[in-house]
Amino acid sequence: MWFPPDHPLNMRMRALCMAYPEAAEVISHGRCTFRAGKRQFALVGVRDEGAVVFLPDPSERPALMERDDVFVPPYEGAYGWLALRVTADAGDWTLLAELIDTSYRRVALQRQLRALDAR
Repeated sequence: MWFPPDHPLNMRMRALCMAYPEAAEVISHGRCTFRAGKRQFALVGVRDEGAVVFLPDPSERPALMERDDVFVPPYEGAYGWLALRVTADAGDWTLLAELIDTSYRRVALQRQLRALDAR
């Protein structure tokens, strides 16, 4: 496992992702993943590279692909996922927070979205 649960990148992602309704952290294929119920909305690490995998809004994908810090990850990329290069103390975490919110909203159930929007 390149990014064990106590890795600083996982810890920062945990703080961001676990704030969502019914969010869960699950180790899958050696990576920390964050889920809305049973569906993933974020994965930490791409091979040994500090990055977070997310499911973008399809209309935002072309603009994201123009960025140097965004790339198509192996495996998940075939299903529309992208990755943003970040480390625990560097990278565009403001953008990442927005991308994680979009990713969560794309996979969340209606009751989870209602709970999120009620905040």
